Amino acid sequence: MSETIHLTYFFDPLCGWCYGASPSVEKLMQQDDITVTARPSGLFAGSGAFAMNAGFAAHAWAADQRIARLTGQAFTEAYRRNVLESGAGAVDSGPATLALTAVSLTAPEREFEALTAIQRARYVDGRNNGDAAVVGAVLTDLGLDAAAGRLADPDEDLLAVNRNRIEAAQAEMRRFGARGVPTLVLGEGAEARVVSSNALYGQADSLIAALRAA
Repeated sequence: MSETIHLTYFFDPLCGWCYGASPSVEKLMQQDDITVTARPSGLFAGSGAFAMNAGFAAHAWAADQRIARLTGQAFTEAYRRNVLESGAGAVDSGPATLALTAVSLTAPEREFEALTAIQRARYVDGRNNGDAAVVGAVLTDLGLDAAAGRLADPDEDLLAVNRNRIEAAQAEMRRFGARGVPTLVLGEGAEARVVSSNALYGQADSLIAALRAA
C-alpha cells in the first residue's frame, strides 16, 4: 500500500487565485492516497480588510482574466458589475472565513464544499460574499443550517476557534516564508516544504503524479 501524501492548503475566500486553484485542490482531495488540510489565512479579514475602490477593482479584474485563461474558471459580468464596480462594500473575507469555521465545527467534511459555493456566489453569481447575510444564505442553500445559525449569532467559542485557526495558519506561513495565498505545503514536520503554487493552475493529473514521485 502506498504511503499517504499529506498536503496543507492555505487560502482566503476572497482570493481570486485561490478560486482558480479550487478545481485542482478538489481533485487532490479526491485521491485515496492524498490528504489535504485546508486552512484559512485571514488575508483579507480583520486588519486585512479594506473598502472596495476603483483601483483595486481594475487590478482584480485584470488578474481575474489571467486566472480565467489559465484555469477555465468563470469570472462573470455580474461579478464585475455587482461586486467590483458597485461602488459599495468592502474587500473583507472575515464573514466568509467565520462561516467556514462554523462549518468546520458542525459539518467538517463539507468545509471545502462550502468554500467553493462561497467562491461561486462571488465570481459566478455576482453576490458580495464579504456580506455575512450573503454568506449565511449560501450555507442555508447547502443545507448547512447549523453553521448558518452559528454565523448569524456567533458566540465566543466560534470567534475564538476562528481566531486560533487564522493565527495558526499565519504562523505556519511565516515558518515557510510564504507571504501570499494560495500556498500549498507538502509533508509534515521538519520535512515539510512549499510546492510551487503554479502547479495548481496546470493539469491536476500532472501535479498528482509529481507528488507521488516526490
